[in-house]
Amino acid sequence: MQLVEPLLAWHPELTAIRRDLHAHPELGFEEQRTSDVVARNLESWGIPIHRGLAGTGVVGIIQGDAGEGPAIGLRADMDALPMQEANTFAHASQNPGRMHACGHDGHTTMLLGAARYLAQHRDFKGIVYVIFQPAEEGGGGAARMIQEGLFEKFPMAAVFGMHNWPGLPMGTFGLTPGAIMGSSNEFAIVLRGRGAHAAMPHLGADPVIAAVQLAQSLQSIVTRNKNPADTAVLSITQIHAGSADNVIPNEAVLRGTVRTFATAPLDLIERRMREIAEHTAAAFDVQCEFSFHRNYPPTINHAPESAFAAEVLREMVGSDAVDADVVPSMGAEDFAFMLEKVPGCYIWAGAGDGAHRAEGHGMGPCMLHNGSYDFNDEMIPLGSSYWVRLVQAWSKAGGVRK
Repeated sequence: MQLVEPLLAWHPELTAIRRDLHAHPELGFEEQRTSDVVARNLESWGIPIHRGLAGTGVVGIIQGDAGEGPAIGLRADMDALPMQEANTFAHASQNPGRMHACGHDGHTTMLLGAARYLAQHRDFKGIVYVIFQPAEEGGGGAARMIQEGLFEKFPMAAVFGMHNWPGLPMGTFGLTPGAIMGSSNEFAIVLRGRGAHAAMPHLGADPVIAAVQLAQSLQSIVTRNKNPADTAVLSITQIHAGSADNVIPNEAVLRGTVRTFATAPLDLIERRMREIAEHTAAAFDVQCEFSFHRNYPPTINHAPESAFAAEVLREMVGSDAVDADVVPSMGAEDFAFMLEKVPGCYIWAGAGDGAHRAEGHGMGPCMLHNGSYDFNDEMIPLGSSYWVRLVQAWSKAGGVRK
């Protein structure tokens, strides 16, 4: 395993930073303390910074001393989740109802470690932009940074992202060209009928029975309308109606999510959902209000950058530890917005099975978005080394695309 030696020596310091961030989680667009920690460290290492994109975003500018070359962007997310931590160890969240349950504290720390090394060893060409992004967890912080001029202020030839991945063994990595994460989309369907006594249903228009029929019919889109070769998930996750056993309510609400790896099947699903909802409502003599919100597009890795990242990883940890055709996840990631604008690659770094957790962890699994999760600190030198090796290979190759 070809790790960067100084990063191993800095491991205790970086672990302390990570655990401090874990103890002080902040929600999307509220990461003031977190961005202060990032900015303070970058400046202490002689790295010029730009603050304010998407409110709390921080971009560090590291100029190489080896001549001109194409700029490269490395991105980490900073925000926490609005959930209560179940762990009780010393670095557990001190902010009730907020928790770093997705490892963004670790992502931030790994990029800080790489930034420190790159600032001390500027033996690379061009510029490295280290991007610390707010509000990945549903806030679309990447999109807002782009809207506010990220790629105009800091033009780069490619951008790369990384996420810790529980379940993959420590020391292994996963990536794939094409879709690696799904799109995230939400829908809400409100069916409005006429309430009545449950013993006299003929006097009303029942939105509950319409909702039951609709819930079944919507699944036919995936099984009968969508091309079987296109992957998609349509999940109804909420049905709300009624308040008494003997009352037919006026209204029923269905909510849920749709996930796809491409835009064309998503367009089809949204259109058919609307048609089926409206016609089902008409068949049951109720009114329909349909809304569909597209949150994040699918995360689509670019083939040349994916091949480049895979080769860097193979040289660092060995071919057996790199799955360059990993099975994608229907989870979503707003790094997708960056990959829509600039070529790049998003990878998963294996976090193990949770055996690293110290005494005081919760009883739940060490999985993402779980109250018993904690980032695996053994990943810090590994993730930081990947960033450094990526920059070194990028400089040597003069970028990816010619």
